[in-house]
Amino acid sequence: PYAGRGGAEINVVQQSALLAVTGPLGSIADVEEHRPAEQISIYVVREGDNLSQIAQMFRVSVNTILWANDIKRGDLIRVGQTLVILPISGIRHTVQAGETLQSVASRYSGDADEIMQYNGLYDKDTLAVGQVVIIPNGEGVAAAQTQDATATRARGTNGPQYAGYYLRPVSGGVRSQGLHGYNGIDLADACGTPVMAAASGDVIVARENGWNGGYGKYAVITHPNSTQTLYAHLNLLIVGEGWHVAQGQVVGYVGSTGNSTGCHVHFEVRGAQNPFVN
Repeated sequence: PYAGRGGAEINVVQQSALLAVTGPLGSIADVEEHRPAEQISIYVVREGDNLSQIAQMFRVSVNTILWANDIKRGDLIRVGQTLVILPISGIRHTVQAGETLQSVASRYSGDADEIMQYNGLYDKDTLAVGQVVIIPNGEGVAAAQTQDATATRARGTNGPQYAGYYLRPVSGGVRSQGLHGYNGIDLADACGTPVMAAASGDVIVARENGWNGGYGKYAVITHPNSTQTLYAHLNLLIVGEGWHVAQGQVVGYVGSTGNSTGCHVHFEVRGAQNPFVN
């Protein structure tokens, strides 16, 4: 049970953080003014919306929305549909002669394994000339050279410390993977082990089905200190969107759904340092 480690290795490059909403957003200006940095958004589709407009509003790619909501390209969205929008984006790249997966990843400061995952590649030798691939959280060449402070903050390695604020989401198990993705760690334990809310707050995302960008079954809780915690790869989720939960309340059970190998919970803290890195 302690071999578990897994995906959802998603970084943030732009500060496209997110706001939970219960109805249509008014304009791009409204989003820019109100959304806190580094967080996840809930958007309710309104009349006249399309994926390109929504992606532009949140400054992410259309693929960001497709991945997070298990929408197939070409599918229509409907009025009233709730979309989860992750604070990630990516770069489209057309493969040129002589390029390899690793060289493309290096060019845009991406990760070869993430590129494989999001493009459905089976090995690192499958790129073909003319093929279009998405580099999750890839940076433009100029940005990759400057390595500006925004990109550094976006991985979640910086931020305030809230000593004693967060409860470890599983009472046993071991840390099977250190800091990776968006300020996340993997805590491995037997499948079926209870996963607890790290702090009190409101559930803004509760996804029980689908790939969900690699998270599998997962939940996101927003807390009074303006941070969010995320619990992924669950085999069972027992809370719903809109629930208020107390610290230590069981929100689900350890599993291996989504991009995962072995039973574990992928635990992220957004807006603060993850206290369980060490």
